[in-house]
Amino acid sequence: MEKKATSPAPAPKPAAAATKGKGGLNPALVIPLLFAIALAVYIFVLGAPEHFKDGDHAKGPIDGDYYGIVYKGGPIVPILMTCFLIVLTFTIERLITLNKAQGSGSIDAFVVKLRGLLDKNQIEEAIKECDRQKGSVGNVIKAGLLKYKQLTTETALDKEQKLAALQKEIEEATTLELPMLQKNLTIIATLAGASTLLALLGTVIGMIKAFAALGTSGSPDSAALATGISEALINTALGIGTSAIATISYAYLNSRVDDLTYSIDEIGLSLQSNFATHY
Repeated sequence: MEKKATSPAPAPKPAAAATKGKGGLNPALVIPLLFAIALAVYIFVLGAPEHFKDGDHAKGPIDGDYYGIVYKGGPIVPILMTCFLIVLTFTIERLITLNKAQGSGSIDAFVVKLRGLLDKNQIEEAIKECDRQKGSVGNVIKAGLLKYKQLTTETALDKEQKLAALQKEIEEATTLELPMLQKNLTIIATLAGASTLLALLGTVIGMIKAFAALGTSGSPDSAALATGISEALINTALGIGTSAIATISYAYLNSRVDDLTYSIDEIGLSLQSNFATHY
């Protein structure tokens, strides 16, 4: 009896153009380094003798010398300075990464052009356009286009299975790109809240010192009272300022990531719609 021919094995899955992002700064190395820098600035710059009366920290800062005034904010100041440096460093790093991920030219123009090529079923031209774009959107869509080409010659699957395979390819490529885009955003978001709490801690410490000065026997120590209040306000100002910058930075960077993700979704839907129409 003649053996029935088996279905041909599916073509090997092409490697996705998008690769999981391993670039970017390593927080485990950067954060201790920034703390060391902040501590050095606090001790050797803000705490330099020329900022204090007769070079003595105990006599207080020279009138109008803000370096000395900030130094008198106490031990929470270098921690808040570290938070500010972390936010600043990772914001700049994310801006550079997202600019690279955006690729060359306008994303909106790329989306419009690619949708036009898909409407004309010009897949090869669309792949070349993705190569020219050189960004995360291009990487993801190129992976989808390569899968698209493979599925046009696939005979073992029906139309619904092909559409599901195409959608899965785009989702997998997107999943590989997103970690690179979102890396270190969590740190910025965390510091937006943590800076305020650290500032509150510094404020409480300063107010404890102020009220301790009021509670001394005899006449209150007005100098110690002023020092305690000053320490509280310095920590409040540094913490709120850092928190505000971190909040604005996170909101802006997250919106940039959302824009890229939306562009990927928009072209991905066009790609699936085009495949359903032509095949």
